[in-house]
Amino acid sequence: MGRELSSMPAHRSAVQWAAQLAAGVVDAADAINETLAAVDACDDPAIFRLTTPERARTAAQAAAVRHRDGRPLGWLDGVPVAWKDLFDLSGLPTTAGSRLLADAPPTADDAAIVMRLEAAGMVSIGRVNMTEFAFSGIGLNPHYGTPVNPYGQRRVPGGSSSGSGVAVARGLVPISIGTDTSGSVRIPAAFNGIVGYKTSGERWPMRGAYPLSHTLDTLGVLCLSVLDAALVDAAARGLAAPDLRRGSVKDLRLIVPTNVVFDECEPAVIANFETALTRLENAGAHIERRALPALDEVLTLNSQHGPIVNAEAYALHRERVEGEAATRMDRRVASRIRPAAATPLAAYIAIMEARRRLVAETAAMLEEGWLVAYPTVAHVAPPIDALEADDDLFVRTNMKTLRNTLLSNFLDWCGISIPNGADAEGMPTGFLLSGGPGRDDHLLTAALSAEGFIRSGAG
Repeated sequence: MGRELSSMPAHRSAVQWAAQLAAGVVDAADAINETLAAVDACDDPAIFRLTTPERARTAAQAAAVRHRDGRPLGWLDGVPVAWKDLFDLSGLPTTAGSRLLADAPPTADDAAIVMRLEAAGMVSIGRVNMTEFAFSGIGLNPHYGTPVNPYGQRRVPGGSSSGSGVAVARGLVPISIGTDTSGSVRIPAAFNGIVGYKTSGERWPMRGAYPLSHTLDTLGVLCLSVLDAALVDAAARGLAAPDLRRGSVKDLRLIVPTNVVFDECEPAVIANFETALTRLENAGAHIERRALPALDEVLTLNSQHGPIVNAEAYALHRERVEGEAATRMDRRVASRIRPAAATPLAAYIAIMEARRRLVAETAAMLEEGWLVAYPTVAHVAPPIDALEADDDLFVRTNMKTLRNTLLSNFLDWCGISIPNGADAEGMPTGFLLSGGPGRDDHLLTAALSAEGFIRSGAG
C-alpha cells in the first residue's frame, strides 16, 4: 500500500525565493554565494558536473541592485537555476555526460533557453550530471558518477536528467532545466518526489541543446511546485508572468486509461494514484476510465519497427558506436544504440507516418479540454548496485521505467508529474497529468487546481 511522502528538509521553491528577494528579506548576491557554498559542500559530488561561480556572482550582484532599486526584471530575477549537462554555456565545452566530449571546443554562445531565462534575471549556477547522451531513464553514469536519490539507500535518481532531479530534491537549487525525449524530466521528478513539467514540442527553443532524437526531444523543468513550473514556462517564452489562472477542480475532465499504463505497476504506485484520484473525484473532478487504443499501438509500432529514438540516436552517434570510441562510452548506452543500424529505412518511414496519424487522432480526442491521468512510472526508484552489476536487469528495468512516459513523447503530449506519496520504504511515487499537443496552458491551469489534491495528505 501507499503512504504519505515524508518531507525533505525545508527547501525554498522558486516562488519563495522570489517573494523573499522582492521583500528584501534575502539579498540576491548573498543568497547565490550561499548556494554556491552549499553545492561545494555537498556530500554527493556526482550531482553537479561543474559550477560557474564568476558568472553566477556577476548576475546575482546585478539582480541585487535591481531589487534594491525596485526594478526587478520579473518574478524570477535573482533565482538560481542549474542546467542539464547538454545545454551550451558560452566559453565551456558541452559534454552531454560523456567523456568523449570532455575535450570538445568551448561553445561561443549560450543555448537559446539559457538566454531566455537569464533575460528574466535567473542566475546560472552551473551544469548538473546526466545519463551519457541522455539515453536512459535510470540515470547511471560510469564516467562522472551516479547522483544518489535522497530518499533511499543507494537508489537511482532517474534519468536522463539525473542531476537535475537530485539537485532540486536536495534543495541545492529550486529550478533545474532538463530535456525529455522519453521521460527524462518526468521520471527523475517522480523518483525524487518533486514536480517535473515536459513541454509540447517546440514550445521552448531547442537551439543549443545537445540532441538525442530530433523528432522526440522536448525541454522541461524540474522544480518544487506547479506554480514554479508555470513561472519558468512564462520566462522561457519571453513573458513577464504566466497568463494563467488557477481554475476549479470541478472543471477537470480526466481520462484514466484502462490499458497499458497500469501493467506491472507496484501496489504502492497504484494505491497512491487511486487515493489522489478519489480526492479529485470527491472535489468534483469528472473521471472517465476507458481504454485508449493509441497507447497499445505506440508500443506495437516500437516493437515492429524499432523506436524512433533508437534510430535517430544511431544516426547521431553511428561513428562512435561502430568505432573505437564505443569502448570509452557507457556500455549500456552503446549496446542499446548499435542495434538500430539494422532498422530499414522503410521501417523508419512507417513509424513516422503512423506517429503523424496518432498525434492527430489523440489531439482531436483531447481538444475538448480532456486530460489524461496515470502513474508517471510503474515502480519506485530501484537500487543502483543491482542495475550496475546486471546489464540484462538494467535493460528490463529501463524499458519498464520509460514505458508510461514515452507514450506522451510519441504522441507529442505535454505532461506534468506531481508527487503523490511514497511506498512502505519511503520512496516517492508520481501522478502524471498529460494534455494534447500545444495544450500546455490548459495543462498548467488544471495542474494548479489539482496539485493540492494530488499531493499526499491533501484533501
